[in-house]
Amino acid sequence: MKIALAIIVAALAILLGPVVWQFTHYQPQDVPSSGLPWQIETLPGGEAQVFGLTLGKSTLTDARARFGPEMQLAVIAEPNERGNVEGYYEGVTAGFVAGKLIVTADLPPETIDGMRERAPKTQYMQSTTRRATLAPADEAAALAAPIRGLAFIPNAQLDEAVILERFGQPAERIRVNEHLEHLLYPAKGLDLVLDSKGRELLQYVAPARFDALRAPLQAQAAGSTPGKP
Repeated sequence: MKIALAIIVAALAILLGPVVWQFTHYQPQDVPSSGLPWQIETLPGGEAQVFGLTLGKSTLTDARARFGPEMQLAVIAEPNERGNVEGYYEGVTAGFVAGKLIVTADLPPETIDGMRERAPKTQYMQSTTRRATLAPADEAAALAAPIRGLAFIPNAQLDEAVILERFGQPAERIRVNEHLEHLLYPAKGLDLVLDSKGRELLQYVAPARFDALRAPLQAQAAGSTPGKP
């Protein structure tokens, strides 16, 4: 799953002070039993459930029922890429953690191509990322599609100590440049991106599909290593 950079960097940073309160102020009896970003349930079939949604089985309709009808549907594509159908929420609350949410649909390439061709409006976002608004006739097919992945961008800046407390030690860490490091939790299907210059990003996929997420990160890290051709 690849999330468009323009969406990842859309949020403004806030001071660290409220962050500690947001994650530590609640007493144990106040913490919900599910729905928080670190409450990931792995399932026998290689799927994972987070935010009350089962990746690979729940649909975008299920996500809209969970988070509300404000989902913005579009094909988001980087240059020279087909793109993905994504449902975007400007603001959701996961337990007591607020943030932005991106829901990526699992659709065949030819279906995505057709949706782009029929889009009534295509516009450029930040940089050269393109956003093609879905035609009304395509919205039903997009909403019926299973969820391939979720991306959550917390409003609060997270520090590493809080992340390790809530999510545990990662199985692997991949640094792709001087300010971006990926903390990988393959058993949970989670890629948690630490950004020293911006907002953190949590990417969720089914654990059975985690290698498809990790492989391009490893290639990117290898290409950015000094001394590599």
